[in-house]
Amino acid sequence: MQSLLILGRQPALGLAELESLYGADRLQPYTAGAVLVDVPTSDINFTRLGGSTRLCKVLTKVPNDWTGIRNYLLKNMPEHATALPESKITIGLSLFGVKVHIKELERGLLELKKVIKQTGRPVRIVPNKELELNSAQVLHNKLAETGNWELVVISDGNTTYLAQTTFIQNIESYAARDQARPMRDARVGMLPPKLAQTIVNLATCSLTPPSISQPDGEGILAGPVLDPFCGTGVILQEASLMGYDSYGSDLEPRMVEYSIGNLHWLRQKWSHIDTNVRIELGDATSHKWQQPIGVVAGETYLGAPLTTLPKPENLRKIIENTNAIHQKFLVNIGDQLKSGTRLCLAVPAWSVVKGAFLRLPVLDHLKELGYNEVKFVHASKHDLIYHRENQFVARELVVIVKE
Repeated sequence: MQSLLILGRQPALGLAELESLYGADRLQPYTAGAVLVDVPTSDINFTRLGGSTRLCKVLTKVPNDWTGIRNYLLKNMPEHATALPESKITIGLSLFGVKVHIKELERGLLELKKVIKQTGRPVRIVPNKELELNSAQVLHNKLAETGNWELVVISDGNTTYLAQTTFIQNIESYAARDQARPMRDARVGMLPPKLAQTIVNLATCSLTPPSISQPDGEGILAGPVLDPFCGTGVILQEASLMGYDSYGSDLEPRMVEYSIGNLHWLRQKWSHIDTNVRIELGDATSHKWQQPIGVVAGETYLGAPLTTLPKPENLRKIIENTNAIHQKFLVNIGDQLKSGTRLCLAVPAWSVVKGAFLRLPVLDHLKELGYNEVKFVHASKHDLIYHRENQFVARELVVIVKE
């Protein structure tokens, strides 16, 4: 395995995303929050991954205990440091699954700094607040850039790997294209750009945009990414940043206006975007979309917003009404999709007790409506739920294919 990815807060989403892009046979889930991937780090487009927080190049196996790890670093790292460009080296160390007191880690880092300085190389060590450096520390200290290191030691209790971070999730970039968007409306929900990326990736899989040449035209998406509930345009935004043409529609004129404004803003901020985008007014339960449609990716109607858990009878009515809309939508769009068209939809799921969710009843009848549900090898469909504590309405990612 050539690469290691540290997964996000809900690892199943990251596993399904990686499986869609690179195939199940190239993945080896390693710990609860990490996966080994048999793909070179240089071939992984990390900036499009919403479900992973770090991309690391696997270097070697090391001893499982801290003493052995420390001795390995002290013996081998000075030689590697002398091969770096002649400037001050900044080094950080993150431990995942390794049992050691933070004071022991601090002493080991000071020893590592001393032996590297003995080679004549100036070095700075990033101090650890915890055993793992956070994303802000890695970004601020430029540890993923050439000439610096974030060394990652990760263990599942049986095997321990040493890896080097090559990319870190850029929290500043996500904030820039989320909070800075000119058209926002908290009443319609705030789809995080990271989750939007995952939705697009689960829909498009390994299909590339038409702008990227492929031999004989193989593996190219045949049409735009369609979001039938485009809202403020987050899915359209992330699809555009990935290089895909996008196509959005929404029932509300205000949302169409918001999407148009946000996509215009995006092109001003990210001038390299040269994809096509179409946005129009349309009720997803009856609208006729222009052909061709490449894939369908979007967050559907999540039902009435809830600040408290309703009484059972009221919740039942909310679910019934929301389910009816989804059934009409699936019938309507199904008549317009070619066989084999893939869809990833973020649909509502209601949290009634901790760890348990009520699903849309229509999801038990997808086969009758002409869809096959995608089964993942490394992630259960019941775990593909994006949910924050104290939220009553979660988002369940449903991946289906038109028969």
